[in-house]
This record gives sequence, C-alpha cells and structure tokens, in this order.
Amino acid sequence: MKIFSSKTAVIFTSLSLSLGISSFAKAKDLIISTTASLGSLQYDTTKHFVDEGNKKLAEKNLDYTLKFFGAGQLGSDKDTQQKLKIGTIDVALLSSTLSTNIPEMAIFELPFLITERSHLNRIENEVFYPLIEPEIEKKGYKVIGLWENGFRSITNNTRPIYKPEDLKGLKIRTPSSSWRLNMFKQWGANPTPIPFGDVFIGLRTGVIDGQENPLTNIYAAKLQEVQKYLTITNHVYSPAFLTVGVKSYKKLPDEVKRIIEEQAKQSQEWSYQEATRLDKELEIKLIEAGMQVNLADIPAFVEASKPIYDDFISNVPNGKILLEKTQQAIKP
Repeated sequence: MKIFSSKTAVIFTSLSLSLGISSFAKAKDLIISTTASLGSLQYDTTKHFVDEGNKKLAEKNLDYTLKFFGAGQLGSDKDTQQKLKIGTIDVALLSSTLSTNIPEMAIFELPFLITERSHLNRIENEVFYPLIEPEIEKKGYKVIGLWENGFRSITNNTRPIYKPEDLKGLKIRTPSSSWRLNMFKQWGANPTPIPFGDVFIGLRTGVIDGQENPLTNIYAAKLQEVQKYLTITNHVYSPAFLTVGVKSYKKLPDEVKRIIEEQAKQSQEWSYQEATRLDKELEIKLIEAGMQVNLADIPAFVEASKPIYDDFISNVPNGKILLEKTQQAIKP
C-alpha cells in the first residue's frame, strides 16, 4: 500500500520550495575562528565581520552562514593554521605565527619600522599584495583582510623597562614567531613562547615574568590583575591577517566569496577606527587598575635592533627590496 501518491509528492515538494526549505540540503556553515580573547579588538572585529557578513548573505538568500568561534575555542594559532589549510576551518584571523612559514611576512616583525597606523594602507597596496601575498598563496593560504592587532608594549612584574638592558634575564612570553624570539634575545631577555591562552596562568604562577602585546589584548585578558609594570614601547605594529585556505575557499560560490571579501575590507576600516578610539582609553584603564606605566627610551631600543634588520636583509628572500619598498611607501 502506497503512503504517498505521486500527486501528494508534487504538492509536498511545491510546499517545501514555497517555504524556502529542502529536505535534501541544509545551510552550509562556514567556520570562522580567532584565538583572540573575548573583549579584545581582534575578537570584536571578527564578531563584527561575522554579524555583518551574515546580514549580507541573508539579504542575497544565499544558503551559507558564518559561524563564529573565538577565544581559541578551536585551538592555538598553530592548530588554527593547520586546520585552515586542510579546510576544517574556513576563515581564521592569524597574526605573528604566519610569518614563521612565510619569511617575507617578517617585514611586519621589524621593530620600530611601522610607527603610524596610517602606514598600513600604503604598505598593503604597494608592498603586501604585490610582493608578499603571492608567496602566501604558494603555501596554501590567501589573506583577504589586513586588520588591526596593534602596537605592542611590554609588561612585567620585576621592574620598569627603560632600555634593552632592563630586560636582561626576564622571561618574556612571545608568540611562536622566530623573529619575535630573536628580537627579545637581541634585547637581552629570555623569550618564552607559550599559547596566549596560557599567559594569565603563567604570569600568576611566575612561570614567566612578563609578556608583550597590544593594550587591547592586555586589557581583555585581564593581565593587569597579574602584572605590575607596563612599558609603552610600541616596538612592533602587528596586523591581524584574515586568512582562508586556498583549496577550500576556491570551492565557494563567487557571490559568497564576493560578500566575504567586501565585508573583510569593511571590517578592516572598522577595526582601525576602533583602535584609534581605544589607544588612550585603555592606557587610562590600565593605570586605574593599578599598573605603573612608563615610556621606553626608544632610541636605545632602535639602536639595539639594528642586527635584526641585517638579519632580515640577509635571510629573507628579496629582503633588501622588501625593506626598501616598505620604507619608501611609508615615507612622509
């Protein structure tokens, strides 16, 4: 005995289509990941990107949804990078770890090279996309947005840092970037790479003495609760790289990719505006939380950083050309 007649099946199919649903297809979830802490600018920018992107996808009746996983829910930066390449994560916000696999990206690791936020747009157009992005794609990644990570400063529990020699012997947490490790070794510290999610406990238990990060990351991770001294160095301006895996990304419909890339650019401008607003606000909040703040002797740090530039020129493919073009791009 037949339960459904052919006429009934046609009516059911027509009803399903009129309601915009299908028993054979579900909305495709695109996984968006960042290791940034809740409340940090990177976290908030990724959330902004997801919220606004989903509005645009819905407006176009596209069967895709961006699903946000923040605060390292899907693993460390290294884990995220690997998952991105194999396609289990669709879009990720990466930072310093990307330069470990793509030497040319170490241009963003050179201390005191980028001193103004406005420099990034010029570097993006004149250096990053023409010269560096092709190398990234050879490794299986594609950067679709250069967002704000921020100007990095140093915190510790031992003493104020004025000159590089004040770092001597201090265990300073850095990302797992060979360039950042070498930078702090050059300045006399004992750099210790651990995942950002473990930094608070490491500082509280004395496993590490200090760390370096933008103020937004310091405040969002509540490091002011376990750190006494904040030294404003602005030693590196770190972009945050909104990144996709080339192999899986190329399979998406063109209209979905267009919306994702347009929203990546819009979120980039949003992040710069938010960063400018937060610069002074966060420093005041950290002081109010009890941190002692001082300004570093920048010329002393610049002098101590010269070997890092020599290393870049000698060991990065086309390092001299990259440095010269970047310096030209940011020239007043």
